[in-house]
Amino acid sequence: MSMLTPPGMGGQYRIKGDKYPRMRRPRRRGRLVVATVASAAAVGMIGWGTLQLIDVFTGGGGEASAAGPKADCRTGATPSATATAPAALPKPGKVTVNVFNATTRSGLAKQTADELKKRGFKIGDVGNAAKEFDKKVKGTGLLLGPAASLNTSLPVLATQLTTAERRTDAARKDATVDLIIGDKFKELTKKPDADKALAALAKPQPTPTDKKAC
Repeated sequence: MSMLTPPGMGGQYRIKGDKYPRMRRPRRRGRLVVATVASAAAVGMIGWGTLQLIDVFTGGGGEASAAGPKADCRTGATPSATATAPAALPKPGKVTVNVFNATTRSGLAKQTADELKKRGFKIGDVGNAAKEFDKKVKGTGLLLGPAASLNTSLPVLATQLTTAERRTDAARKDATVDLIIGDKFKELTKKPDADKALAALAKPQPTPTDKKAC
């Protein structure tokens, strides 16, 4: 009997020779793999979080800083370093206005023309509206002028009746603009408000640029 055979255990339980099985527990390799993957994931999350903190405290990183000012996410416009000069607008004294009454109330055309004259506008024709517009202007008024007046004299006249509709007439040859009084007209815009609107037209506006991702 070998010295490795426990007492009382002979026969088929006898251990022969000088080699015997190791009694060490088998390694659990599955747990080792899981632990390794979890550690790598944790390191990756820490690195990502660090980059996010750097981005927050530096205002978007070097790339954003090099690109210039950030765009406004609400408007999609990037503030410009220099403002765009507005188009040259004529002074009221350079704008000739024809005043026509398209309502059933008498005297409105002359009354309105007199007030516009006090505010510095030149007055052209005054009278009833043409059949094309007579009793057909449902709003407060209609401002009508040549195509070239869309961004020049029409905006200037619109400061005096801010609720009026604006239209252009490609067939018109002269530079005059019409103020056709409509059914809902009560009076011109109050002079202090009209003066503020005129002053606002002369203010430069920032140049909008393409939208950027926010």
